[in-house]
Amino acid sequence: MNIKYLQIAREEFHDAIKYYETQQIDLGRKFQSDIRSSISRIKEFPNAYVVVKNNVRRCLLHKFNYSILYTVKENYILIIAISHQHREPDYWVDRI
Repeated sequence: MNIKYLQIAREEFHDAIKYYETQQIDLGRKFQSDIRSSISRIKEFPNAYVVVKNNVRRCLLHKFNYSILYTVKENYILIIAISHQHREPDYWVDRI
């Protein structure tokens, strides 16, 4: 199944990578790797994660306090947000 991103979700992803790189060398790359492996799991098992609101599912990352919020469409998966878990919990709801 193909993956598509809302533009704002893609920006959140890149902003987080930049932030982690300013904190420690190579930490941005580790964050990116954690996101990519989580997306691979989502692609393999798209319905395995809990529905949090209006058919939006949440996949928690293993090593970082982030989650991937996504919805499963007929022939693709749409990433709605790459969300830090300590932000306002539902800041992304108006995106759906």
